[in-house]
Amino acid sequence: MSEGTMQRRAQREQPERAKRLTRVLVCAAAVPVMLVATGCSSDSGPDDGGGDKAASASASASPSPTVQAAAYRTLPEACRALSKKTLEDLAPKAKSGKEGGSDDVASRASCSWSSLDNNGVKGSQFRWLNVSLLRFESDTTRGPGDKLAQEYYDKQVREVRATPGAKGLNAQAVAGTGDEATAVRYELKKKEGTFKQQTVVVRVENVVVTLDYNGAGLAGDKTPDAAALLADAKKAAKEAVLSVTRANGPAAASGSPSAPASGRPSAPASKAPSASASGKS
Repeated sequence: MSEGTMQRRAQREQPERAKRLTRVLVCAAAVPVMLVATGCSSDSGPDDGGGDKAASASASASPSPTVQAAAYRTLPEACRALSKKTLEDLAPKAKSGKEGGSDDVASRASCSWSSLDNNGVKGSQFRWLNVSLLRFESDTTRGPGDKLAQEYYDKQVREVRATPGAKGLNAQAVAGTGDEATAVRYELKKKEGTFKQQTVVVRVENVVVTLDYNGAGLAGDKTPDAAALLADAKKAAKEAVLSVTRANGPAAASGSPSAPASGRPSAPASKAPSASASGKS
């Protein structure tokens, strides 16, 4: 092949090589772009998934448990829950009240009075009066204070009605005293004489008031009138309930005997232990 022929052939092949080289360079340049696009798509996957999971976890998270705050936060002094006049009427010979033991007087308190009117050979009149106060705090596990108080109130009434040896037992609802009240009366015969027992159980919001009042004629004296004793017990129980509302401020004492709990804002439950309903104060 002559030199001229080879030169012409090289000139023809040169444009073809240039075209092939251009195609190779274009493809090579396209590869990083695809890798970058693929990389962005791959990186966005886990982030999007993590965001969805976080949002889902946040949406499913439950709020902190709350319970309606108890209406009453304290109790009156039990030995001052009744007025001087009431004590003179119900226990005229009592010198002072005997305060019951309590490790938390803001949740549990009681006081009792004993009266013996001794008339020598003519006999004696005996009276015994006791006021028991029990306050329940709201608890996220057990429920609001007024509900716990209602459960204890029901339990108290059942226990009084089941008093061993009670004769002529009668139970009746008491209107106009607290949120709910029941009076139970019966007789107990003892060697000293026949005792007329009156028990009034009242719930006012998250507090339960139990008032016991009994009387007996001793050494041959006449037995006291049960109806009169019951009327006195109801009056005293209503007064004790008013003392509870007054001990919790003017707002609680104004208007009706109890301030409605529904008007109070919800609040986290107190961590303080609730009063036990295992028995009387």
